[in-house]
Amino acid sequence: MDCRHIQFCDNKSKIDFKQLLELFQIAAFWAQSRKIEDLEVAIANSEPAISVWDGDRMIGFARATSDGVYRATIWDVIIHPDYQGAGLGRKLVETLISHPRLSRVERVYLLTTYQQGFYARIGFEYSNPSTTMVLYNNQPVAEPQPVQVR
Repeated sequence: MDCRHIQFCDNKSKIDFKQLLELFQIAAFWAQSRKIEDLEVAIANSEPAISVWDGDRMIGFARATSDGVYRATIWDVIIHPDYQGAGLGRKLVETLISHPRLSRVERVYLLTTYQQGFYARIGFEYSNPSTTMVLYNNQPVAEPQPVQVR
């Protein structure tokens, strides 16, 4: 596939949220219940957010959050299935991590269910899985037990 005409854009105001939602529904099992209003908030709080375009058609997307120095996390890396296998996913991740907001960050993290090999080929390493923790904010938190001081 000739991809020389494909454009990568870091201008968040150019993101077409309707197309982005459709892209998630087509190619992201993990994002089926997302809503446009939630995507707007998530992207407003992300820097950078990179969209990938074939003319007027959004065919890819990724975003990151970071403190700009020590830690960053990559989120929502997606390429439309019709464009997969052409190196666009790799270029998308490389574009994201070379952005000035991420380029000097000490550690860049990401979460993936099935694409570990893809990210390893880009240079990501397996971390110690026992260090990953999550707090599900939409779940009730158990009542804290009183601490006895003696």
